[in-house]
Amino acid sequence: MIQACIIGWPVAHSRSPLIHGYWLQKYAIAGRYLKRPVRPEDVAAFLRGMRKEGLAGCNVTLPHKQAAYAAAARKTPAARAVMAANTLWFEGGQLTAHNTDGVAFLAHLRACAPRFDASSNAVSILGAGGAARAIMHALLRSGVGEVRIFNRTRERADHVARHFGARCKAYDWCERADRSREVGALINATSLGMKGGPGALEVDLTQLADDCVVADVVYVPLITPLLAAARARGLPIVDGLGMLLHQAVPGFRQWFGVLPEVDEELRGLLVKDIEAG
Repeated sequence: MIQACIIGWPVAHSRSPLIHGYWLQKYAIAGRYLKRPVRPEDVAAFLRGMRKEGLAGCNVTLPHKQAAYAAAARKTPAARAVMAANTLWFEGGQLTAHNTDGVAFLAHLRACAPRFDASSNAVSILGAGGAARAIMHALLRSGVGEVRIFNRTRERADHVARHFGARCKAYDWCERADRSREVGALINATSLGMKGGPGALEVDLTQLADDCVVADVVYVPLITPLLAAARARGLPIVDGLGMLLHQAVPGFRQWFGVLPEVDEELRGLLVKDIEAG
């Protein structure tokens, strides 16, 4: 039986097992997909022992994406571009790191906010971790003129800005509202606002342009306090669930050998589960 899992700290909130379980049943595959809570100090050891545990690979969620990248012997171009991994598998006996977050986020953004024009807007991103880097990479490739990075640790924001080049600008966390007045999108790529997470995300949305898209990578709750505030202001919103669904596709194909479909039945299953709490 083929087995894969998701690792994170925390990981109890993850709906990835629902996604992969749905596909395993839909395509009649004898396989299992598990949740594995792994402390940050234990990531490297877990990944070294993954094959001995009979795992074909894993998904990686916060805060392990950069550690997973560092632990892999092989790295795809998408993973190298952002120095973070959310999907791991074995290829030629070597642990391979890939990143599907950016492409998945952009696909969902375009579906939910078709009026958003990447080439004519600056974008603000809150956070400088693995998800933030993947989203920056996808946005820059799509033609965004400027990405503004706000992180609670300014040093980290500066490091990420240098990595991505002249179109990325780092700012202090306290500037996140003032520096986002004319951006086309404001994206929360932190875990702030997640149920059971480190706390709430506080950002003043009153200064945003009336057509600014507000997006969140957090999907539990489905409508985060940030998205609720944006919707109350009449701004277009993008939830984190679409990104979760689409980023799962490549990993399933690698581990279980079938290219799965993201359909409305699957999204409905996850929405129902999230709303049930």
